[in-house]
Amino acid sequence: MRVLIVDSISPSFEVISDAVEVLKRGEVIIYPTDTVYGVGVNALDPRAVTKIFKIKERPLNQALPVAISGLDMAKKFAIITKKAEKLMEAFWPGALTIILRRKPEIPEVVTGDRSKVGLRAPNHIVPLSITKTLNLPIIATSANKHGNVDPVDADEALNQLGDEVDLIIDGGRVSGKPSTVIDMLRKPPLIVRRGTITEAMIEEIIGRVEII
Repeated sequence: MRVLIVDSISPSFEVISDAVEVLKRGEVIIYPTDTVYGVGVNALDPRAVTKIFKIKERPLNQALPVAISGLDMAKKFAIITKKAEKLMEAFWPGALTIILRRKPEIPEVVTGDRSKVGLRAPNHIVPLSITKTLNLPIIATSANKHGNVDPVDADEALNQLGDEVDLIIDGGRVSGKPSTVIDMLRKPPLIVRRGTITEAMIEEIIGRVEII
C-alpha cells in the first residue's frame, strides 16, 4: 500500500496517472471527494468490484454508487430522463447522487443485481480527473468498514481500510457532508437520503419530490 500526497486544487499529472494505472490493473484506491473519502475500483471490472464488498464487509445485495465525469459519461451507462438531465445540469459536479435505469455496461455486481444504478459527478478535481483520464466510471462508496463512521481525511480511511487497498491519495480534510440521493425511477422522484442538495433546491428544478 502506498500513500501519495496531492494538491486538491491542482493535482499533479503524475498522481492522477498513477491512480489510473492502479485502476487499470484491477486494484483499489482511496481518494478524496467533495463529501467524504471514497474507496474505488474500475466500476466495469466485476472482479475488482467484488474486492470492494470484501474490503468494506458490505452485503453483496447493497448497491454501490458510481462516480463519473459528467453528463456525457452518464449517457453511456444509464438511461437519462429529461428531469434527471436537468438535475445534472443544475447540480453536477456536486453532492447529488441520481438513481437511474442502468445500461448493460454496468455489471450486475455493482447494483446488487438490480436494474438501477446511482451516479454522481463529484465536485472534486481528483475523482473528476481520474474518471476523465481513465475514461471509465469508478466505484464511489465511502472508505470505511460497512456501518462505521465515514472518513473525512486520509488517516481515518487508512485506519479502517489501509492494509486492504493498493493506493491512498491524501488530499487533506474534506467536508464530511453527505451527498443527497434521489431515485428518479419513482413517481414523483424520491429523495432516499438527505444531504447537501435540499428538497427545495431540487423542486426549483424539476417540481415536486417526496422524501423517504
